Order: sequence, then C-alpha cells, then structure tokens
Amino acid sequence: MLASITHIIPLTTIRRERFLPVAGRLLVRTGQKVSTTDVVGEAKVNSEHLLLDLVRGLGVPAGKADNFLQCKAGDRVLQDDVLAGPVGLTKRVLRAPGNARVIVAGEGQVLLELESPPMELKAGLPGTVIDLLADRGVVIETTGALIQGVWGNGEIDYGLMIVLARSPDDELTVDRLDVSLRGSIVMGGYCQDVEVLKTATSLPLRGLILASMDPSLMPIASKIKIPVILIEGFGNLPMNSAAYKLLSTNDQREVSLNAEQWDRFTGVRPEIIIPLPAPGEPPLPPDADRFSVGQQVRVVRAPHKSEIGTIIEIRVGMIPLPSGLMAPSAEIRLESGENALLPLANLEVLE
Repeated sequence: MLASITHIIPLTTIRRERFLPVAGRLLVRTGQKVSTTDVVGEAKVNSEHLLLDLVRGLGVPAGKADNFLQCKAGDRVLQDDVLAGPVGLTKRVLRAPGNARVIVAGEGQVLLELESPPMELKAGLPGTVIDLLADRGVVIETTGALIQGVWGNGEIDYGLMIVLARSPDDELTVDRLDVSLRGSIVMGGYCQDVEVLKTATSLPLRGLILASMDPSLMPIASKIKIPVILIEGFGNLPMNSAAYKLLSTNDQREVSLNAEQWDRFTGVRPEIIIPLPAPGEPPLPPDADRFSVGQQVRVVRAPHKSEIGTIIEIRVGMIPLPSGLMAPSAEIRLESGENALLPLANLEVLE
C-alpha cells in the first residue's frame, strides 16, 4: 500500500515550484538568490468593475444624461477625474472613485474597470532560482532542515525562532509573550486562548509555530497577518517527538515559514525551513513510499494520534480491528513501548 509522507528532516535538498494563478510577469532570473518574502512574480487577477448611474449621480433626466459625459469608452481616468458634469448651479459632477479604464460610456451609465494592485507571488523559501516556468512561475532550491505541518493560515515570513515550548505537550499562554519577542518567530505548544493570537499580532511577532490549537480559534488565526503553522492540527495534541526535537535544537536560528494550506492534490503543505549549509548536495526527499518493516511512522488518528512508532510487522490481507472493522494493518511499537495494531490508513511515514 502506498504511504503518504510527512517530512521532518534535519538536512535535505528542498526544491519548490512557485506558481502564479494566471500568466503574469516574472521578476527574477535564473541563478538569482532570493529570500522568503521576495516577490518573484506578479499577475493581474480578478479585475473589479463598477457601474455608475448618471441619472442618479447628476440628478438629471435620463434623456439628457449623456449630454454631460466627459469621457468615452477606452479612456483611462485617474481617481477624482470628472466623468460627467458639471450640472446646475452647484456644478454637480460625477468623479472616478479610483484609477480605472472606461469600458462603456452612454445610455445614462458609465462602466469602469478599476485598477487594482497585481497579485504578488512570494518566494516562500530562501534559496536560488534554478528555473523559470514560462510566465507562470519559478523553481527555487535550497538546503536545510524541513518540517511539514498540517494546517497554515496562508501567510509567509521569516525571522529568528525562539522556542518557548518546554515540552511537546506544553501550552502557550499570553503571559509568556512580551516585548522582547518582537520581530521573532515563536515556537509554542498547544494554544487555546484567543489573547495569544491578538498579542502575537500586536507585538508584532513574525510568526507562530504551534503543536495544535483549539478549533474555536481557527477563524481568527485564518485572518491575522502573521503566519501560523500547526504541526499536529486542531484539539489538544502534543507535538510529535521528531518535530519537537528538530525545532528545539535549532532555537535562535533563522527560519522560514510558508503557512500555505495543505492541498492533497498538489502536495503543497505548510512548511518550516531552517536554512543550513550542506557539503555537496543532500538528496531530495521522496514524495511517496510503500510501508515496510522498520519504517518510522506517525499515527494520524485517535486513539494514538500524533504518536510516533516503528513498524514491526505488516499483516497480510484484511485484518479485524478492535473497532470491528477490517482493514490492511500493521503492528506498531510506539515510543511509549506499547504495541498497537493499527490500520495502514491511520499511518504516515516520517521521512
């Protein structure tokens, strides 16, 4: 059975494709070094259109509205430019609400296509641009430690990581966040207090790495402008020992956070990258594997969710489980020393 992989690797080569949603303009060249927040491309997406009513705006009869037009289709106008008027003693006019292009002008209406800033594509990791993908994206490569999470709020940043979690099951409370942490990335444990997120934003921090979070905080975490990455997910879940060890031993190092949401179709995941020099070129990590005896695995569902273990036997065929279901299964020796028979669907390989 093919196994999904979560990467928690002390040193590897990391190669990522970064794509624009539509064709656009690339702003970097092959061989150029970039940082996490550098803009590598931009594209114009989702133009906003606005329909203006001359009759209502100028207060004139419908049959006379077009007589006061000061623009025509195809014109480019700037914010506050007069589109129609003046009318009457008060010199009433209709002005452009922003920079725009006139699409239609006539029959008592003006249709504008408002100019909006282009969508910017950030690098998402520090490294070297090794390829340009026509007008759609770039390929960036670096070496370092890689830790993948299960949820992110879509933001990207980098900074010095300060480890506040004293153990994998520690809780991050608001009293532990003070002004000395301003501009840093905090690695904490479980978070259940909305004040933690508000304080992290107001300080401001450059990012939060959490083991897990109370589900009620998801709407707020999704909207704040600093990256938030959950290693385990929602609920009171301790951080797995492999991720905790790798992060805690890199305290006071610069780290890069790309809190993209997990897309199982493209393989994009929220990631923490700790740039590290490497002799030679470490191998690229695999994207998939097959379960085998001796592999280190993480349990992804209760009752042993987030625990790490080693496969000691893969059972052949459909195996009856304590739940009453039958599924392809393996016997796992957990770090606690306990043996557990678990369905392969509840496991992922740590690579």
